[in-house]
Amino acid sequence: MDIPRIQLRKNVSEALDRSPVCLLLGQRQAGKSHLAKGFGAAAQNYFDLESMVDERRLEENAQGELGKLYGLVVIDEVQRMPKLFPLLRYLADRKDNPAKFLLLGSAAPRLVRGVSESLAGRVAYVDLGGFNVSEIEPQYHETLWLQGGLPGAFLSDEATSYHRRLDYLKSVIEQDMRELAETRMAPSSLRKLLSYMANCHGKVWNHAPAAQLLGVDGKTIQRYVELFEGMFLIRLLRPYHSNLNKRLRKSPTLYFRDSGLVHALLAIRSPLELSRHPIYGFSWEGFALEQVIRVLGLRPDEEGYTYSVHAGDEMDLVVERGGKRYGFEFKASNSPGTTPSMLNSIRDLKLSNVYVVHPGEQDYALSETIQAVGVRNLVTLRQTWDKA
Repeated sequence: MDIPRIQLRKNVSEALDRSPVCLLLGQRQAGKSHLAKGFGAAAQNYFDLESMVDERRLEENAQGELGKLYGLVVIDEVQRMPKLFPLLRYLADRKDNPAKFLLLGSAAPRLVRGVSESLAGRVAYVDLGGFNVSEIEPQYHETLWLQGGLPGAFLSDEATSYHRRLDYLKSVIEQDMRELAETRMAPSSLRKLLSYMANCHGKVWNHAPAAQLLGVDGKTIQRYVELFEGMFLIRLLRPYHSNLNKRLRKSPTLYFRDSGLVHALLAIRSPLELSRHPIYGFSWEGFALEQVIRVLGLRPDEEGYTYSVHAGDEMDLVVERGGKRYGFEFKASNSPGTTPSMLNSIRDLKLSNVYVVHPGEQDYALSETIQAVGVRNLVTLRQTWDKA
């Protein structure tokens, strides 16, 4: 199955048009290298820093190697050589710059920090995740939900996909954490932490129970959670704050960005097992949330929140855009209806519209301000938003 990722290619092209450097960020095995090779950089312009040969080329004489090139230059796994960033700033500032630089990186916090410090004003950022519903045919959406969007996992049969996701998690625990973490937690403890987090998928997150479970302090858990977030493994959706005369929950909601990894951590291998598992509704919520963020091009750190009142009212996602406020609910039913919580949230938050995202095929109105939207139709919703 060939999946061209048209919108993502467009995002990278536009980033390179407006900036001399584009940083393509995403978790390992999400398809960064495959996408970059599609831009047709000359062979001598492609550097993979996991290759000893390419690493040596830049270790010995980086300015000589990079300074003579023109056209598109790709540097893969750039976080392995942060000393390149000051040189890239110099090369990006050349008059009539003959080269554009596409940097690929697994989203380590130190990578983003190094680029921000050295290449401020010269770099455009593009986030890359696994496949989403706008990139694949609707008949494969259930597979996307079960197996996740990492190309190797999505494109495999169920059994192979499951083992590939387990291998991926093993590499995160035994390789990535060893390279990134300043404090050391045993692999067995990291597995236990990730399994605990999988059971918290779609729920309010608090460091304290995890710290008690593992026998460590809360700050240790916080550091690892920040690392997982920086690697694009999880998403912490921050709570909405307003001047409402209500007691709002102040803790974030935790989601794994890739539903397939949640299912692997919980030993869910098939759609039948998923349908019978207590995580089913929360799994759909996290999957649909990620599709909305990706397809609509949202910036959740800047315009997306979760809303929850201690008395019971809640909204899975609140988005502020263009001076308006919108709500999103995620229901694992093919024919969802309205709830008192939706109506109360519309009133209290003055929401312009609420969209109830479900796995079915049909869009339909539930009221003047509430619309049920099938996940396959999010592209149409984006087109409506773009025109607004």
